[in-house]
Amino acid sequence: MQLVVARIGRAHGIKGEVTVEVRTDEPEVRLAPGAVLATDPASAGPLTIESGRVHSGRLLLRFERVGDRTAAEALRNTLLIAEVDPEETPEDPDEYYDHQLIDLDVVTRDGTPVGRIEEIAHLPHQDLLVVRGPDGGEVLVPFVGEIVPEIDLDGQRAVIDPPPGLIDDRAEIAGSRTGSGARAGGDEEDGGDGEYGA
Repeated sequence: MQLVVARIGRAHGIKGEVTVEVRTDEPEVRLAPGAVLATDPASAGPLTIESGRVHSGRLLLRFERVGDRTAAEALRNTLLIAEVDPEETPEDPDEYYDHQLIDLDVVTRDGTPVGRIEEIAHLPHQDLLVVRGPDGGEVLVPFVGEIVPEIDLDGQRAVIDPPPGLIDDRAEIAGSRTGSGARAGGDEEDGGDGEYGA
């Protein structure tokens, strides 16, 4: 099975290094020197990692046969793909590979069907489960423990405990409030800090 583990960014310096946007929880394994990775587009690879280092909080990689800035810049936006055993699981029991989550049925705690996981959206601050409902609608579910308390791979389902408004119309819309307390950007009535907890 193939997994996207990174996307190549811009060239760094003049000796062929590139920045990478890491898309794996195991970069020390998937992006280690000597790793041979397929690419998308396929014409850019395969690429063999020669070296890697962290610079200013960003991972930099150098590939064999990519010796200058021009060659490195030609790889920009290329996806790096690792071959992974489909039976392999992450070391942490609360982590999952995308392929383990795709096609799981999604239900609420009381068993109400919500839909099926269609894809995982990896955003900078958190991941989202993209759930396709029975009516064809799409629901974006933040993949955090408070909202997704259970993943049952054997039972092929994800149990969610959605806040009001996530999958229905029970949410109060800020613009429709009556009274003088509403302001641009919402208010603090929900008691939250604006984050789902990462």
